[in-house]
Amino acid sequence: MMRASPISHSPFVILSSFVISHSSFPSRVVLIAIPCLLLTGCHSDMYDQPKHEPLEASTFFDDGRSARPLEPGVVAREEPATVGPRETGRDANRLLTALPMELTESLLNRGAERYSVYCTPCHGRAGDGDGMIVLRGFRIPPSFHTDRLRGAPVGQIFEAMTQGFGVMPPYRKQIPTDDRWAIAAYVRALQLSRYAPAEELTPAELEKLPPPIGASKN
Repeated sequence: MMRASPISHSPFVILSSFVISHSSFPSRVVLIAIPCLLLTGCHSDMYDQPKHEPLEASTFFDDGRSARPLEPGVVAREEPATVGPRETGRDANRLLTALPMELTESLLNRGAERYSVYCTPCHGRAGDGDGMIVLRGFRIPPSFHTDRLRGAPVGQIFEAMTQGFGVMPPYRKQIPTDDRWAIAAYVRALQLSRYAPAEELTPAELEKLPPPIGASKN
């Protein structure tokens, strides 16, 4: 035994069948007329709400505008209340060469955690530019371990995250200001992990270094 389709029991089908069977009008006319009658029962309250569309005129304000000018001192929610070197990475239009906060272990740990979220997809875990997105065809970013980027001011790393650079989009809305500095500090740590100047190491640290490649063992 075949089961009737659910659509055969819909109110529209039942009403249409009843009207067609009891009407002297052609069935096509009835099928067109019934939806039109049903639509007359729809309300336009949701479409025509008591609100102003963008730049719509208003009789409530003396100047006739519904779009009101901003009050003095108002700032966008996404922007910092103050704009200085900490927020821009520049001081007197020069890129900062040092962090605008104290370098601590917690800052580096935070930078490492945020770097793994936002940066590794393109730059890779070690900063070589071999992230998963790159392996799938995205443009290869430069390695952080090139001479050019090792010599770049730390403010340039922060500015690239803030403003974007090349195909890299800006991340100022996704990453708060202090987290961007934490990431910049971690990038510096990645660079130093391979190219730390020997003269900056203590004798005890130098003792732990492996011998240079090709050096003879005594």
